[in-house]
Amino acid sequence: MLELTDYMLDLEEAKEIKPNVDEDTFEMWKLAVDVSQNAYCPYSNFPVGAAVLGDDGNIYYGCNVENASYGLTICAERNAIFSAVANGCKKIKKIVLVATAGKNTGPCGACRTVIDEFADGDIPVIFGENPEHLIVTTSKTLYSNDFANH
Repeated sequence: MLELTDYMLDLEEAKEIKPNVDEDTFEMWKLAVDVSQNAYCPYSNFPVGAAVLGDDGNIYYGCNVENASYGLTICAERNAIFSAVANGCKKIKKIVLVATAGKNTGPCGACRTVIDEFADGDIPVIFGENPEHLIVTTSKTLYSNDFANH
């Protein structure tokens, strides 16, 4: 169940939300908020959650997991996409992410590359902390010169 942290909206306020996205995307956003609470981020204190819609119709999710050796850290977006792959889904149709530390943070460069690799065409990428003002863009807008030329 969705548990919004004290720096987010409380549960009563959440009932009054009028998101700027469709209901399915809003449900994915709530899942991303929920999974962000499982983030392991003792170095940055910057929890992030992500939910991806696979081309198989399933939603996969992930959170960021940090390591003292920063290069070994994995972002929520890649964690969610790799979870889809581990479950046999090789293409994603949408990704929603939320950084619950007061920031409208989009995917980093590494995540943009991975999103591009597994995107089923030019997919929606939605992010933001406030569900009434989510940023809605596309994978090709964020990563216009794809690395793999596919």
